[in-house]
Order: sequence, then structure tokens, then C-alpha cells
Amino acid sequence: MSKDKDVDKFAQELQKQILEQIRKRYSETVIDHWQNPRNFRKIENPDGHAKVKGPCGDTMEMYLRTDKENISECGFQTDGCGTTIVCGSVATELALNKSFIQALGLVSADEILKRLGGLPQSDVHCAQLAAETLRRARAN
Repeated sequence: MSKDKDVDKFAQELQKQILEQIRKRYSETVIDHWQNPRNFRKIENPDGHAKVKGPCGDTMEMYLRTDKENISECGFQTDGCGTTIVCGSVATELALNKSFIQALGLVSADEILKRLGGLPQSDVHCAQLAAETLRRARAN
């Protein structure tokens, strides 16, 4: 076997082992949002924007655009970990096509956690960061 094939085989096996460990800790919904984050983008000239730094040092920005009274576009960016990305992804999905008042009532850390099937206690702050960033984006 050539060195390239050995390296490829090693990388594939390592990736498989990592995913097995992740599946022991996180739901399939978490893994899906981690591998395919929704609305991970900056929106130019948003109607609402906030940048919040969480207690772990992760920063999240959220951008909102409205169409009359509803949130027609919602995007986010973060320099945070995979769980922060997952929570931002779910928060934006929950907020889309809702009025600000509906979104603020619906997008809470508890609701994000519920949609994800829960998170380890050490990651709960990521859901809190996403919910708080959305709340502040509305205020701007």
C-alpha cells in the first residue's frame, strides 16, 4: 500500500472514531447542525445586529432583516466551538419567519436545548449565548 493510501486510511479511521465518540455525547440533531450549520453568514445592512461575548470567551454575532413585522432573514457568525455553532444555527431557524415578539418568546436557551435533544451541562452556556445574542439583535 502506498503512503498516500495509508494516510487516507488512517484519516478515515480516525474520523470514524471521532464521530463514534461524538454520537455517545450528542444527539443526531446536534451532529446534523454541526456538520451542516444553517444561516451561518453575515447579512449586509441588517435591521438588527448584536455581538455578544459569552462566559467561555466565544463571540457570536447575529444579523436580522425584517419584512414588515417578521424576521425574513437571520444569520450568525461565531468564533466559537462546534456547540456554539450548533446553537446559533438552531436559534436562527427558530426565529425565521416569526415576528420579533414571537421569536423572543420562542428562542430561549431552554427551547434551543429542547430542539437539540439536550446538551452536556458543560455546553449549556452555548444555548444561552445564542438566545441572548438574538435578544440583543432585536434591541438594536
